Amino acid sequence: MGVRLMVVDDHRLLAEALASALKLRGHRVLAAAAPAAGAADLVVSRAPEVCLLGTATPAEPGMFDPVAKIRRERPQTAVLVLGPVPSPRGIAAAFAAGACGYVRHDERIEGVERAIMKARAGEAAVAPALLQSAFHALLNPVEQPDDEGQRLLGMLTPREIEVLVRVAEGEDTRSIAAGMGIAPSTARTHVQRVLMKLGVGSRLEAAALAARTGLLERAGSYRSAAPGPGTIERG
Repeated sequence: MGVRLMVVDDHRLLAEALASALKLRGHRVLAAAAPAAGAADLVVSRAPEVCLLGTATPAEPGMFDPVAKIRRERPQTAVLVLGPVPSPRGIAAAFAAGACGYVRHDERIEGVERAIMKARAGEAAVAPALLQSAFHALLNPVEQPDDEGQRLLGMLTPREIEVLVRVAEGEDTRSIAAGMGIAPSTARTHVQRVLMKLGVGSRLEAAALAARTGLLERAGSYRSAAPGPGTIERG
């Protein structure tokens, strides 16, 4: 007997292709749409037996709020998360929000269908190894901040952090090079890498982002003592 389904994913083509494949296997797919602010409300109003809900970033804070809303307002709907190769924290977050399973985007249609049948039966639809790691992450949460400033800081090398601090203080490329005892070309390369990693297009944007997220306060200890003027780091 077919399952009454909904497929919701960021990539409309993926959602529609998966919906079509499931229809061919005898399931009734109620909708296939890109997620938006009202995605959870749509699922609640349509009341499918199982919802396949796509996500591109399983560990992003708030990513599974729609799952929690669906489970709170329509507890009889089983929610399967569709996503990339997950981290234990991503799996844990999905289950903590109320999902009953996790299906990778690259799973074969047979695997997706098996997960759907398990979900409808009230079983956990996830590989045992992933489930074990998720429970471990839930029972042993990491005791460290997970805010944007900390995340950005972790993307930069100590040298790049020092460059960012100097950029935020208004130093130009020549001043950065002189202060750090490196060649101007090397300083320019460091600046470009910082902008790229932060996802901004200018030094002003980088400085504003660093100030807004508290990154500068965290980065203060990274400003190293400048080497003597006779020591030049070549890029």
